Amino acid sequence: MRWVTRGLRNGIVTTRYPARADNYGPGYRGAVAVTDAAAASEEEAEALCRACPSGAIRRRGARILLDQGACVLCGRCVELAPTRVGFAPSVEVACTSRRTLVVPSSPHPVAGASQSPIRRPGRRRWPFRRSVHVRHVDAGSDGLEEEEILALTNPVYDVQRLGIFFTASPRHADLLLVTGSGVPGMVDALWETYEAMPQPRLVVAVGTDAVSGGFLGAGGVDRFVPVDVYVPGSPPSPFSILHGILLAIGQLQEGDGG
Repeated sequence: MRWVTRGLRNGIVTTRYPARADNYGPGYRGAVAVTDAAAASEEEAEALCRACPSGAIRRRGARILLDQGACVLCGRCVELAPTRVGFAPSVEVACTSRRTLVVPSSPHPVAGASQSPIRRPGRRRWPFRRSVHVRHVDAGSDGLEEEEILALTNPVYDVQRLGIFFTASPRHADLLLVTGSGVPGMVDALWETYEAMPQPRLVVAVGTDAVSGGFLGAGGVDRFVPVDVYVPGSPPSPFSILHGILLAIGQLQEGDGG
């Protein structure tokens, strides 16, 4: 009977997200934000570019641009130029446009900044108003994103409470979660899975590899299937993946929340 007493002691551990903000806190590395795009000199901007192992930072003269879709959150740029870039604690990093992830400045708050409460979720798109079934395809990831996706089914996140269910058959799936950069051996399987899904269908690219190709830099999975939502991060948190799914089905609007 230990589990009974433990359950009574711990109480309800399931998050209330998205009805209520439930972020990891100010120390969480949700994304790298550009706090000051104007570097002190072209030499400083060039040093930031060289420090980035995935090529996520590039410069225009003394100004820097950061591709959050290629960023692996290593923190080298933050250590090198803490007055120019910093970590943003927001878990809501998903967006519907790949171009939006290339920023001279970030819509996410920098570390230590207060976060505004999330707006309450709206109505889902009509085809997904009751439930959405998700098929996951690993198109060549390193396994990090898979662990975060698996966490969505545990009692803390419990995506079933939101009518989100994982399915083994693409013929029963409404939404395709893709991880990995799309290695040659998985391209055909990825496309066949997408083609087997009934209309209307949605695609969410999860993780830096799926968004941009990561260290390979060859491009993301949108080279092979149309992507509706991009979830950057290496890996993104379960909250970020859930935010991407809710954004895709219309339960949250882009820019909602803090």
